[in-house]
Amino acid sequence: MWRLHRAAVACEVCQSLVKHSSGIKGSLPLQKLHLVSRSIYHSHHPTLKLQRPQFRTSFHQFSSLTNLPLRKLKLSPIKYGYQPRRNFWPARLAARLLKLRYLILGSAVGGGYTAKKTFDQWKDMIPDLSDYKWIVPDIVWEIDEYIDLEKIRKALPNSEDLAKLAPDFDKIVESLSLLKDFFTTGHKLVSEVIGASDLLLLLGSPGETAFRATDHGSESDKHYRKVTDKEKIDQLQEELLHTQLKYQRILERLEKENKELRKLVLQKDDKGIHHRKLKKSLIDMYSEVLDVLSDYDASYNTQDHLPRVVVVGDQSAGKTSVLEMIAQARIFPRGSGEMMTRSPVKVTLSEGPHHVALFKDSSREFDLTKEEDLAALRHEIELRMRKNVKEGCTVSPETISLNVKGPGLQRMVLVDLPGVISTVTSGMAPDTKETIFSISKAYMQNPNAIILCIQDGSVDAERSIVTDLVSQMDPHGRRTIFVLTKVDLAEKNVASPSRIQQIIEGKLFPMKALGYFAVVTGKGNSSESIEAIREYEEEFFQNSKLLKTSMLKAHQVTTRNLSLAVSDCFWKMVRESVEQQADSFKATRFNLETEWKNNYPRLRELDRNELFEKAKNEILDEVISLSQVTPKHWEEILQQSLWERVSTHVIENIYLPAAQTMNSGTFNTTVDIKLKQWTDKQLPNKAVEVAWETLQEEFSRFMTEPKGKEHDDIFDKLKEAVKEESIKRHKWNDFAEDSLRVIQHNALEDRSISDKQQWDAAIYFMEEALQARLKDTENAIENMIGPDWKKRWLYWKNRTQEQFVHNETKNELEKMLKCNEEHPAYLASDEITTVRKNLESRGVEVDPSLIKDTWHQVYRRHFLKTALNHCNLCRRGFYYYQRHFVDSELECNDVVLFWRIQRMLAITANTLRQQLTNTEVRRLEKNVKEVLEDFAEDSEKKVKLLTGKRVQLAEDLKKVREIQEKLDAFIEALHQEK
Repeated sequence: MWRLHRAAVACEVCQSLVKHSSGIKGSLPLQKLHLVSRSIYHSHHPTLKLQRPQFRTSFHQFSSLTNLPLRKLKLSPIKYGYQPRRNFWPARLAARLLKLRYLILGSAVGGGYTAKKTFDQWKDMIPDLSDYKWIVPDIVWEIDEYIDLEKIRKALPNSEDLAKLAPDFDKIVESLSLLKDFFTTGHKLVSEVIGASDLLLLLGSPGETAFRATDHGSESDKHYRKVTDKEKIDQLQEELLHTQLKYQRILERLEKENKELRKLVLQKDDKGIHHRKLKKSLIDMYSEVLDVLSDYDASYNTQDHLPRVVVVGDQSAGKTSVLEMIAQARIFPRGSGEMMTRSPVKVTLSEGPHHVALFKDSSREFDLTKEEDLAALRHEIELRMRKNVKEGCTVSPETISLNVKGPGLQRMVLVDLPGVISTVTSGMAPDTKETIFSISKAYMQNPNAIILCIQDGSVDAERSIVTDLVSQMDPHGRRTIFVLTKVDLAEKNVASPSRIQQIIEGKLFPMKALGYFAVVTGKGNSSESIEAIREYEEEFFQNSKLLKTSMLKAHQVTTRNLSLAVSDCFWKMVRESVEQQADSFKATRFNLETEWKNNYPRLRELDRNELFEKAKNEILDEVISLSQVTPKHWEEILQQSLWERVSTHVIENIYLPAAQTMNSGTFNTTVDIKLKQWTDKQLPNKAVEVAWETLQEEFSRFMTEPKGKEHDDIFDKLKEAVKEESIKRHKWNDFAEDSLRVIQHNALEDRSISDKQQWDAAIYFMEEALQARLKDTENAIENMIGPDWKKRWLYWKNRTQEQFVHNETKNELEKMLKCNEEHPAYLASDEITTVRKNLESRGVEVDPSLIKDTWHQVYRRHFLKTALNHCNLCRRGFYYYQRHFVDSELECNDVVLFWRIQRMLAITANTLRQQLTNTEVRRLEKNVKEVLEDFAEDSEKKVKLLTGKRVQLAEDLKKVREIQEKLDAFIEALHQEK
């Protein structure tokens, strides 16, 4: 301790001598905590007072963007006075001996000053434990209230007083050399004096002649060699570099210990040991603001001026590697030469007890300390990117939001953009290059965005594309940080090392930046760990010529310094711009609220999600109303719809062929055969189709019919889409046809009509069916022969030549039917020839096929009129039907056929109604709920189906209010942190 005290006195004296001597002025080398800090702060004020540290939430970081360059150490020559030599040597000897007191006094004062300086340096190296001040008792922070440290400091001598007590070391060395033969026991003291001279050599100037004691074999033989200025400068630079590296290692050790301590404390907080309520972190609050803002303003126009760190660079420039070094984990997918970043990835870095990552829209946490979780995270990011990319495109502007937490991470928000390419290769969309440029410009044109420009140092700087783009967006370099990657390859391959310095300083191309950094991101092996890369980076810069030759400053290297600088710049930009952004959103909110009051004064402000919920409730209510339809209504519409579907087949393929037979036995046989074939093959399927269509029609009627004054047409598109999708997903029960086939077959086999009322109902049903067919037949004949004489006279219409031929043929065939009213359904060949010749005799040329077509309609009308007349006769035939038409010329088998058809329709309608009400309506309701749930998760679907000025205005109002509220909460938390 006594030697330490003496060395401190000598150090203080030397400083005083240098300060008051003539020559080039210089400053002491800075040995601070961190490489970044040494170039900014130099606290050697002798009057430091122990103060209670202010409460801060994280370890204090220093910016490297405003570092002052280290100044080389120079000392002014010391002028020595001339002492006259006297002849009385005993007096001289006594005088020399008396000067030993100066040596002892100087050593004591110097040792005290050195101890004080050492204490100040180690005090600065202690990490900021303000976050854990609850561990230390309050008496420690209040010690200055009990001890007057200022009074003690003033009692100590200052540097000027110490300088007056400093001895003449040159004379001391000279005197001791004269006394070496007389006082051999003083060898140890002489060595200490020579050691003090070595200390003066370390603090000396280039113009001063220095001496160093060396031993050449015996203790008594010592001499001093002269050191040149260049050697002293090289020696000082080498010692300065070693000192910097030594303190860098100390800093890393302290940071590691600090990280473990913070992790332990945060884990205890998670377990609730201290029962403190943890608030949401500041960076997480800011990230939520950016997420809400990106949803509101996807184009990033003038409304979005909130800062974010935008990472841009040429493809394969090492952009992803730099981000992974900052995040301390390999979180991004990689590919050899293939474009992997296909959409922007917003990474929010924050401090936490565990190193984990999670997506904004997912609750799953990926443990970044486990390789399987890292692989799963990279795979998930790749899947999300490919999902965002639309068909026919290579990149997408859709942003993936990822949060990364861990001990010691710097708090900031980074956006990783797709790498800028020069040419479009095979497999890419033709507009890929332009799309990447537009995405990059959209992010960089934000005046508060920090541009992290990544440049590959192993290639020529002139080949870079991104530097031109960055220079266009930020021509003055006020918010750009330039990062040169792969410096190890550059130093190995570049012939001129000064070229790297020119790139860093922006002299090779016209690009200005706020700060310049050089980093090493590994040896090119993707399996390297982050810790291994960091060790390799530090080892490289320790031995790099770039740092030794001062081409690069200590604060300009390593990703650690880069991370500190970017975080510091990010928060500085946030503090400067966030309140202005909050004010702009307040004005926007006022404008939107005023517009709503003027346009929709009596409506609630419902955004798209709220409108969807309201429409969802209405649709579910309408589906419930579908189950409340009465059974009678279902059976009526089912029976009517089924008859409309099968009536043509019944009349044309069953009734008419059977009615044209000669007797009742043949009629019944034909009817039974055709009904059996129809039931086995077509009828059940037709019935199910009719039931499904009926259900759709009723569902559509409930969905689309107006609800009076409460009807809101804004839901029409959504309801139509839900209806179509629900019907598309619904499938009728497969077993319905089998059960219907048995029921229908039994109903058609029953020929028993129990009473006169059923008989009359069958006749009425038959008449309606025949009259409808007769009307259709007359319309067909009218279209075939053209307008009659009345329409021709009243409406000035004429017949075409074809219609004229059809009319003449019709008249000729009607004459033939009048002669034989029981004519069969088909014309014989001789009859066709007769009709053709009769027409030709009147000058009408006619084709045999035209005669057959005309005969079909004429005979059909004649047959239907005859059948209707027969219905009138059968009204009194129920008595004969009960006697099975025995001893009666009246046979009403056709009425029995229609009774069988009518009963089959009624039984089928009843069966289908039961299936509808018991099964299908519920299944349809289930499908509607599933469709609504799918639509609720599909934002694009909701935007497409719920549109209009009213919806957009309400949507903007909600987003602006949410952004403003989050901004206000963030600003309040930001002020509290200060």
